[in-house]
Amino acid sequence: MDNYIMMQYFEWDLPADHRHWERLAADAEHLSAIGVSGVWIPPCCKSTSPWDVGYGVYDLFDLGEFDQKGGVPTKYGDKRSLLFAIEKLHAAGLKVYADVVLNHKAAADGTQEVWVVKVDPMDRRTVVSEPFTIEAWTRFYFPGRGDTYSGFKWNWEHFTATDFDQRTGETAIYKIVGEKKDFSDGVDEEFGNYDFLMYANIDYRHPDVIDETIRWGKWITEELRLDGMRLDAVKHIDDNFIERFVKTIREGLDRSFFVVGEYWRGDPERLREYLSDVNYHLTLFDVPLHFNLFDASRAGSSYDLRTIFADALVSHNPMNVVTFVDNHDSQHRQSLESFIEEWFKQIAYALILLRKDGYPCLFYGDYYGIGGEAPKAPLKERLDPLLLARKYLAYGEQEDLFEQENCIGWKRCGDGEHPGSGLAVVISNECENALRFSFGAQRAGSIWVDVTRNRGEEIVLDESGSADFPVAAGSVSVWADKQAAEAALRGPGRV
Repeated sequence: MDNYIMMQYFEWDLPADHRHWERLAADAEHLSAIGVSGVWIPPCCKSTSPWDVGYGVYDLFDLGEFDQKGGVPTKYGDKRSLLFAIEKLHAAGLKVYADVVLNHKAAADGTQEVWVVKVDPMDRRTVVSEPFTIEAWTRFYFPGRGDTYSGFKWNWEHFTATDFDQRTGETAIYKIVGEKKDFSDGVDEEFGNYDFLMYANIDYRHPDVIDETIRWGKWITEELRLDGMRLDAVKHIDDNFIERFVKTIREGLDRSFFVVGEYWRGDPERLREYLSDVNYHLTLFDVPLHFNLFDASRAGSSYDLRTIFADALVSHNPMNVVTFVDNHDSQHRQSLESFIEEWFKQIAYALILLRKDGYPCLFYGDYYGIGGEAPKAPLKERLDPLLLARKYLAYGEQEDLFEQENCIGWKRCGDGEHPGSGLAVVISNECENALRFSFGAQRAGSIWVDVTRNRGEEIVLDESGSADFPVAAGSVSVWADKQAAEAALRGPGRV
């Protein structure tokens, strides 16, 4: 079986030209060629405006089909171009994962007088006012779509809180008062209770909301022939609902259905607890590993590389984790900014791409560059060798050599299914160094090269199949059999 790689195919500052689906369709064959197996597409439902990245979701049933909130297309294009892009991805053998935003609704169609209490934003369990009324944006009746696909209309009863009073212009956390109205207990305990995040917060203990959202989930899965979902902000959504949502969508499907949740917290114990709470019906992004990579990139030679996987989710739950370096939220100027320093990027990707555990995710912004006011150049030329090494060479048993504070590495022994596979990875965050690996007498005399081209020499394995594999200061080298490495770097059609 070949290795899998997911790609997050967007970054925060993509141009709002409504042509992103077209670019994705044109890129399908190339993505397959570099080893991508699944594509995480940006939120495709209608949001607050044609310029919204998609997390200010308005109408889940509008995929760029109806004239609502400033036009027909979303930031990324219309429904027709979305369907065409998915068709091209599937034709290239790629899975498609939709980014799904279920925590809140934004840009309501009308206001209602709603009874609320204010809560302390630092401890949402603490009420800081008597009940009073506000003019809340909680009516969603979708005039541009009408009853197409669904006749469900949203009102205050379907939410637990909102953040704006139209009457006074005041912003606060207004918890809605009513029968059976309260924040869910099945959410993160940060700020006492982290059910509310923004906009009109959806009540996933309301039976009509549960039924409608699950019906939508089954609808979009078949409408787009999805192979999975990335669930946004799951730490703010009732965990019982999340488990039920995923289980119900999978029922009766004629294909496997992959689900990864975004639970942004660096505490691995909480992430492991959450996986247990939802009975392992989904995977989670390895946020603790991301923070380790971030810290290592900032600390330089003072970081002990032997601890790079300490407390990482992949070290505890290798079958339920997506490893990543950066994403749209961690990039500069975003709310969760924690962008890995450029000198460490290639090292970080080697740490997720060339090891046996985890489902690694390639970030569009790293590969193709980032636009906007904090632009970043593309790292495609530095990442392609690692991607092709994963596709063709990173197979077989893994043996780690994590003995030095500033120089670590591992080898993959290769397997019989991928001719010439096997590699040695050496990483240094300080001075030039080397690690010794043995690949057995059967490989004695073979010539090995660094597929990253960070080192230009050739290494000949001795009579026992061993050699010292060097690495430059503050760098990574990925050593592989010369013939296999050259074939891998040629990609499809290689000899």
